[in-house]
Amino acid sequence: MKAAEFRDMSLDQLDDQLVKLKKEQFNLRFQRASGQLENTSRFKEVRRDIARVMTIATEKRAAGAGKDA
Repeated sequence: MKAAEFRDMSLDQLDDQLVKLKKEQFNLRFQRASGQLENTSRFKEVRRDIARVMTIATEKRAAGAGKDA
């Protein structure tokens, strides 16, 4: 997904997306270890999507904390 798509999500949706991506990464890791992974580029995409979600969630939490202060 693109970063713009993640920015349109709420914090709850980002947290849900992060859980989903971590599960997918776990499954891909098992597939790679057993030699069943066909699309090897998906592993890299998922890893980067996790980083994007975490970054955007951190930005939103910091912006929310700044408004409260």
